[in-house]
Amino acid sequence: MGKKRHSVEQIVAMLREAEVLMSKGQTMGEVLRQLGISDATYYKWRKEYGGLKVDQAKRYKDLEIENQRLRKVIADLTIDNSILKEYNRVKY
Repeated sequence: MGKKRHSVEQIVAMLREAEVLMSKGQTMGEVLRQLGISDATYYKWRKEYGGLKVDQAKRYKDLEIENQRLRKVIADLTIDNSILKEYNRVKY
């Protein structure tokens, strides 16, 4: 089975829908089957996005992407710095 990509809005909506369905008396298994997700996915999403509103979840995801980009830049600069130090050490 291939991976599905859900947007942040879809994830938050599914979590809210799960809460509503469970409050109406459905079991966790029934709710997850209806939503088409596994229990591992549900708990992962709940841990990451539980209690967030859509705009907060979007901002959170954007910050994660920005953080990943900045980490890559820092790693590249660290490698460049290391190469320059090695070059200067060998040269003199």
